[in-house]
Amino acid sequence: MQFDETDKKLLLFLQQDAKQTTKELSYKLGLSVTAVYERVKKLENNGVISKYVAILNKTKIDRNFIILCHVKLIQHKKEYVMQFEKEVMNLNEVIECFHVSGDYDYILKICVKDMEDYRNFMLTKLTTLQHIASTHSSFTISEVKNTTEITL
Repeated sequence: MQFDETDKKLLLFLQQDAKQTTKELSYKLGLSVTAVYERVKKLENNGVISKYVAILNKTKIDRNFIILCHVKLIQHKKEYVMQFEKEVMNLNEVIECFHVSGDYDYILKICVKDMEDYRNFMLTKLTTLQHIASTHSSFTISEVKNTTEITL
């Protein structure tokens, strides 16, 4: 899908605050409310906007201990990959999972309360998954940048 400058601005405004009304967006963009509504619907229908979410403050919900965990499977067989991916989807502590190239097969972003919570997660959940050969964990010291905005 090709985006004109108005689409790009609209998408940026929605990424910054998706709760803005069509009227507020129309004022910012210099368009009618109907024109903005139709553009938003077009972006939704084409799958450019896939969903609207609330982003929680991890500190306020006591889940600000973030870990990047590299996972290597025993073998990179299709059945092992498919099973791991299915099982990792059920781990609530895993907030992102990437299938990657390199020395490890996956990188998991894990969000828990503290080190004890992470240890419990490792012992009772992650290491019980089949076909994991090894893991390597890195603990975040501070969050330098965390955004959901994508500039077009």
